[in-house]
Amino acid sequence: MAGSRLIGTGSALPAKVVTNAELAERVDTSDEWIVERTGIRQRYIAGEGETTATLATAAARAALEDAGVDAASIDLIVLATATPDNTFPATATKVQAALGCTGGIAFDVAAVCSGFLYALATADSLLRTGMAKRALVIGAETFSRILDWEDRTTCVLFGDGAGAVVLEAPSGEPQGANAPGILGTRLHADGSCHDLLYVDGGPSSTQTVGHVRMKGREVFRHAVVNLSDVLKEVLEVTGVSADQIDWVVPHQANARILDATAKKLGVAPEKVIVTVQDHANTSAASVPLALDTARKDGRIKQGDLVMLEAMGGGFTWGASLIRL
Repeated sequence: MAGSRLIGTGSALPAKVVTNAELAERVDTSDEWIVERTGIRQRYIAGEGETTATLATAAARAALEDAGVDAASIDLIVLATATPDNTFPATATKVQAALGCTGGIAFDVAAVCSGFLYALATADSLLRTGMAKRALVIGAETFSRILDWEDRTTCVLFGDGAGAVVLEAPSGEPQGANAPGILGTRLHADGSCHDLLYVDGGPSSTQTVGHVRMKGREVFRHAVVNLSDVLKEVLEVTGVSADQIDWVVPHQANARILDATAKKLGVAPEKVIVTVQDHANTSAASVPLALDTARKDGRIKQGDLVMLEAMGGGFTWGASLIRL
């Protein structure tokens, strides 16, 4: 039986665009250097008055409009972020209040770049058990606020943004083979890889926000292996072959990781949604942001079989197969 149905998507970006050329004016880098190593050409950076919550709320409103449902019908909000507005309360509760649908369930998930996949699986599980009937699943970040702008190996990689989807609980009735819904998800974590990609601060350890630190070569190697393995796991559990997938929507970390993962899985490059050139790495926001972009421009259509995948610091990683 298919799981929760995805009935709408939405996204939001800050007003300010920063190109590689503009970034090169403040960091020892160049457009050529960034494009060659990452595929990134620009990123959006949050300005005054723009926070993770405001971006998440805008993306949520867009998803609700796309789904054609009212905010009042939402009884579950799961928001994935590594850059919450406050240590507490959860940013999800700020979105809930802004939408005017208080009283239901609202909480954050912290799994960095894999956060949206973790949030999606969590919401799907709660919907399947009957704890809620309709959910907003959001990935939102203001990663620019934890970057060391003197470290060119990290500051060129990230951007800010938000993406959201509306999920409806499965009907509970047996469905046909092509019924829409979440068909299968697999999630993993390996805390022993902490020092390869992390933030060097936090309330309990340093009482500071800290900055992103990364060992890029090791992250690349782990990403290609872990992502290809988890994609194969999802294909195995769902009984779907790689050539049956219409689209892969990956975490937009680095163009080279996207290419290498697609080749390892045997997926044609033209089936991979790539937005990293426009948005850079928006962490938990990148998968729903790319999904919404591809739906709005007409590439991803109703009935398509779509694989979502991501890997984040710590490490965490996962994949989910959805029939739209």
